[in-house]
Amino acid sequence: MTVLPPAADWRRALGLYLGWSALGHLAWEAAHMPLYTLAEEEPPWRIVAYGLHCTAGDVLIAMAAIVVAVLVARDARWPHRRFGLVAAVAMAVGLAYTLGSEYVNTEILRSWAYTDAMPRLPGTRIGLTPVLQWLVVPGLAFLAVRRRRPVGAGTDAA
Repeated sequence: MTVLPPAADWRRALGLYLGWSALGHLAWEAAHMPLYTLAEEEPPWRIVAYGLHCTAGDVLIAMAAIVVAVLVARDARWPHRRFGLVAAVAMAVGLAYTLGSEYVNTEILRSWAYTDAMPRLPGTRIGLTPVLQWLVVPGLAFLAVRRRRPVGAGTDAA
């Protein structure tokens, strides 16, 4: 018979993941804002508003990504089981969304543009810092969740 972890465990893990994601994405957005032309063109209050808007979008992407990942893992015992799979799928979903969004918004809709200082993903015109954002920030958020799991909560990393 399979014993499911208390509901508080997955809620706590989800809250930690989203909380650390929000802080990480806010810091990242602030740090790479100068690599977008709006930092050169807009007044400071609008740059702050854009940064908050982008951070809110990042948190929504993170939320959707982890829901998809838990559904793919098909294990109600997360975060005690299949932790690595959930982290990998969530990061892949966030990365895929970001690649598509950056391409559509810079190349097709022209909603935003990069400065010449923005490094590009090799072989593309897609900015490198948004791609790195979706590797580093969720990676650190999942690390924070993993470090705060209850002792004896299980060792299944896959």
